[in-house]
Amino acid sequence: MPEPQPGLDRRMFLRATAVSGAALTVGGLAIPSASATPSASAAPGGFPDYAYVRTLLTPSQLKYNPTGEIIFPTIRGVYDKLANPLGRYYLYYAPHDAPGGICLAYGNSLEGPFTEYPSNPIVSNRWDPHYSVSHVSSPHVLWKEDVKEFWLYFHGENTTTRLARSKDGIHFTYDKVVLNTSMMPAGTTETSYARVFPYDLPSRGAHYVMLFMTNNTTDHRDIGWGWSADGRNWTFAQTPLVRHSDVGAVNVGGPHLLTRGGSAFVVYNKDKASGGDLMITEVGKDFSLRKHLGVFYNSHSSAPENGRAAAPSFGTDHGVPYMIYEAGERLAGSIAMARG
Repeated sequence: MPEPQPGLDRRMFLRATAVSGAALTVGGLAIPSASATPSASAAPGGFPDYAYVRTLLTPSQLKYNPTGEIIFPTIRGVYDKLANPLGRYYLYYAPHDAPGGICLAYGNSLEGPFTEYPSNPIVSNRWDPHYSVSHVSSPHVLWKEDVKEFWLYFHGENTTTRLARSKDGIHFTYDKVVLNTSMMPAGTTETSYARVFPYDLPSRGAHYVMLFMTNNTTDHRDIGWGWSADGRNWTFAQTPLVRHSDVGAVNVGGPHLLTRGGSAFVVYNKDKASGGDLMITEVGKDFSLRKHLGVFYNSHSSAPENGRAAAPSFGTDHGVPYMIYEAGERLAGSIAMARG
């Protein structure tokens, strides 16, 4: 799995290209070989200073393009999980507006190019007899090592996060609702854009953490969180992990968990009117800390970002760290790649 897994030292991922060009795999993670040379880090928390390189997917170039927009990329290495994958990496994404649709592209490098799966969407807004909604979106895929399955978390409507499961990362079986507004305080209007990460919280009997965006009647979006022993049945904190007001934003969203030096960090985006940057907050090993470290990635005013970067997903390829993210104004952008 190309995404740094919580519980492993993040410093293992902050390397330049290995001399041998080889990579090891531990628990499905791509880890640079020990011969790699450390690279300079300038972002808060000691993480790489990512720089935009190129766009990977643009709506106008896609066969499945019902709304002219795509969001929320998730990148996963599958070369060590599947016997005959379409490519070394699977890139999941979706339009947001109705009808949405969970989509897949595949490629052999995080640098691209990525090829659109010809039968997108792989999950639609109607799945009899389980649901019929206006849209489905925000795919996050977790490799569940103990059952050798890809677990897809996605929303539809914005009030509900669902789970589907797959052996090949393409054909999914519906499982259940894992989060909706009824599980949160009264007045909650949205619980969406969830990402799930392996992470041990012994005091809570948990092996997984979920980060998501929550909204209420004040119409200011915050970062919520929950924990689970199995990734299916969840307990949710009733107060935000990161509030919009903590970082001077109208809205925050698109959270992702990173770990380094025995501590946990949440990377998330601010709305464009509030700067459009990716921010980082250290939450500590047990999620009791709230240390706001500032800008993780400064969005550029020029294309394709046009003042907004959002919804990052992280990976390594032959020891080089990458960030795959939304670039551009909300519902008018592309999927881009930055290199650390």
